[in-house]
Amino acid sequence: MSAWGGRLIALAALAALVLVCAVGARIAWVWQANAYGKRLAVQANDYGQQLAKKDRDYSRERDEAATAALKQLAEQQDARRALEDRLQDQTKTHWKELNDAQQAQARLRDRLATADLRLSVLVDAGALAASGCDGGVREAPGAGGVVHGAVRAQLDRVHAQRIVAITDEGDRGLIALQACQAYVREVTK
Repeated sequence: MSAWGGRLIALAALAALVLVCAVGARIAWVWQANAYGKRLAVQANDYGQQLAKKDRDYSRERDEAATAALKQLAEQQDARRALEDRLQDQTKTHWKELNDAQQAQARLRDRLATADLRLSVLVDAGALAASGCDGGVREAPGAGGVVHGAVRAQLDRVHAQRIVAITDEGDRGLIALQACQAYVREVTK
């Protein structure tokens, strides 16, 4: 064999070795990339599952918080409706009492105006006797009366109507005060 033939064989062997090494390196590279890709896929899947679990947990917590808030809101709305109903009932009662009192006062004024009813007041008999005046009207004691023959003085119709008007205003004031007190009691419960 000649020197050139030996070199050519050595060169061919070297080329074959380089080719085998290149193919082996490529196979190792592809195998390693495939294995690394699988590991990355598994990690990504695990991470995705962890994120999905966290999202589900967070969503559940938000749903529970929203449900609790809606429940509390519904309870407060029910309590408000109940309070409004009670206040409306009290308002109706107040207006009924006020209307009844006004009607009673109107009937009393009408009776005073037609002389169907006369107002009279008890007069201290001792004071009248001391002054020497006995112009009062004596009344027989009633079934429930204790004083026998008490001296009474009848009031003029105009004065009686003024007294009734004053008591009417007082009655309306008392009814309004009771309504306000009931309102405050209900609101502060």
